[in-house]
Amino acid sequence: MAGAGSAEHRLTEVVRLVASNMIAEVCSVYFMRGGEILELFATEGLKEDAVHKTRLRVGEGLVGHIAATALPLNLSNAQKHPKFVYRAETGEEIYHSLMGVPILRSGKVVGVLVIQNKTQRHYMQEEKESLQTVAMVLAELVASGDLLDPQEHQEATLERAATSRFEGMVFAEGMAEGVAVFHEPKIEVVKHLTDNIPQEKSRLGAALKSLQDQIEEMMSAEDMRHQGDHREILDVYMLFAKDKGWRSKIEDIIDTGLTAEAAVEKVQLNNRARMQQMDDPYMRERLSDLDDLANRLNRHLMGLVKTAASEDLPDKFILVAQNMGPADLLDYDRDKLCGVVLQNGSQTAHVSIVARALGIPMVGQMGDAVLTVAEGERVIINGVDGIVYFSPPPEILQSYRENIESRNVLMAEYEALRDKPAVTLDGTEVELLVNAGLSIDMDGLKRSGASGVGLFRTEFQFMVSESLPRVGPQADFYRDMLDAAEGKPLVFRTLDIGGDKPVSFLKRDDEANPALGWRAIRIAFDRPALLRYQVRALLKAAENRELNIMFPMISDVSEFKMAREILDKEIARQKKRKSPLPTKIRVGSMLEVPALIWQLDNLLPLLDFISIGSNDLMQFFFACDRENPKLAGRYDPVSPPALSMLKSIVDKCNAYDIPVTLCGEMGGKPITALALLAIGFRRLSIAPASVGPVKMMIRSLNLAEIETFVAGLLSRSDHSLRELLTSFARDHDIKI
Repeated sequence: MAGAGSAEHRLTEVVRLVASNMIAEVCSVYFMRGGEILELFATEGLKEDAVHKTRLRVGEGLVGHIAATALPLNLSNAQKHPKFVYRAETGEEIYHSLMGVPILRSGKVVGVLVIQNKTQRHYMQEEKESLQTVAMVLAELVASGDLLDPQEHQEATLERAATSRFEGMVFAEGMAEGVAVFHEPKIEVVKHLTDNIPQEKSRLGAALKSLQDQIEEMMSAEDMRHQGDHREILDVYMLFAKDKGWRSKIEDIIDTGLTAEAAVEKVQLNNRARMQQMDDPYMRERLSDLDDLANRLNRHLMGLVKTAASEDLPDKFILVAQNMGPADLLDYDRDKLCGVVLQNGSQTAHVSIVARALGIPMVGQMGDAVLTVAEGERVIINGVDGIVYFSPPPEILQSYRENIESRNVLMAEYEALRDKPAVTLDGTEVELLVNAGLSIDMDGLKRSGASGVGLFRTEFQFMVSESLPRVGPQADFYRDMLDAAEGKPLVFRTLDIGGDKPVSFLKRDDEANPALGWRAIRIAFDRPALLRYQVRALLKAAENRELNIMFPMISDVSEFKMAREILDKEIARQKKRKSPLPTKIRVGSMLEVPALIWQLDNLLPLLDFISIGSNDLMQFFFACDRENPKLAGRYDPVSPPALSMLKSIVDKCNAYDIPVTLCGEMGGKPITALALLAIGFRRLSIAPASVGPVKMMIRSLNLAEIETFVAGLLSRSDHSLRELLTSFARDHDIKI
């Protein structure tokens, strides 16, 4: 290692000073070697013989756990932690408390910095922040190449498979072809310390103003002026850019002696640590937006505002990036940008929402495959199956071009069906509704041609609030949603918080099985003000028009009666105050808990409608966590037991003349929707993008034939009926 001696000497001095200043008996630094191995590079307090000998895999031991999660760890008794691994050569058995932070560079873990003490102590927040500051400096030491040969990591990560085909996850549907262009927006902070604090604050103010001007310019673009998903996301970006709290946090860090760039990076590291601990995936995914905004601000601070978007780009290109925010995507010329390939990302990230709104195919979760593509290389995105080709062979290229032509024809057919009814060939009409949860989702109601909103999830407004939202703002939001529905029916589901949807103003304990725990209506009964205020807001929002309201996670009839009693009290309150009421109030229940199936004779007479939450119902029915990737696809809802269970519900609802809707992913695919129609469902609430394909299937279907066919399958013992249904559909020209 060139210069390794001097670099390691500096490293030894760093751990000695950290241990001394933080009153720690141990300070150790582990750096990542090739093959995701963490090696002890320097220590103050552990046995010196362990240096360069102690190695841990990512995920192994507490150090490996910190590297795997990229989150700080603060333990008063480290040896009690389930991830603790004892390494005799270190002599660490006498130390009990431990705090460690990841050493991050370009968003990747390159090492771990740890302090330890013999006594059991809980380290303070200030100590954690100090350790993170040191970690930022150590990251630059790694980048210098004096400690580790950069080639070591390249050889470990850049080995390319012989095939040109790679699989990822569809974030925005579509197909695209073009040459690869690297986004490369991430910049590196090279100067961390300052002795001119006023100057750094002045630089920060100027950079924030420049950032705000840039966002204003994006918002004025022709295809961004109209309301929709993409426009609202930029509105949120502007709110963040003008947020006084964000600026104040950065200035507080500058006051400690860090440069503006280092302060921005440190505040974002703190945000990252906090948000990655959230159970709710939607909230965790907002992290990429904050990463983008912080990175964008640092580019303004460094005068490096331009990215690949400002270059002379090919006429048709595919953007390749580790991750990116929605504003980054909007920097590019949409006439030339054909698609996006991301190493990370998620389907619900804002950049994915914008890509869908603008019709830009996007495939993410590609992992290290994106590291193997060369700039200018030919790329094909199959944003239907989540497949990406780098330098595809001629036969793949030809096949793709034929597929894209077929897909364009199919999309035109969906568009032509938008205003046509979903009626089978033998005259049965099916009502197709959409699911929603944000104002940006309501645009899908109009675009899809659906007949209404079968499920509006109301919890997001609560999840983003630091305190319980007041009745007025709640009512304003619900009123806006009713206005956006333009007279079409809209069903509000009351709060389904808890479980994987935490709210900051409600203290909760860790639960072994949060999906089965304190959530939804169970929280509402223990904290009745939550439900009372929400119901009050809904009544106010729906003055002089129809209100459809349903309660989630009902497990027995008494729970529905309790919820209905709260609603009735709020109605009485409105009458007493002589406040206007909805012209009609329809009250329903979600059926997600299997126990409710055996109580339908007592429940249905109390309802105006019922909605089946197929996502939760199926995971409870099969005792299968739908978030567990190891169980993905193991159990099929298109199976005799699951379909028989659903049919029994439909039959019972029909006997009581109570409308029943299936809300969930099961209704959104033509083949599963076909099975649902066969067992009696006539109302499905699905994603807006699913309306076209499902409607096309319905209009090509003779319902009586599929009903007879499926009735003969329900007594079978097959694990799945999917293949049999697919064969039937093909034999009978049903478009699935």
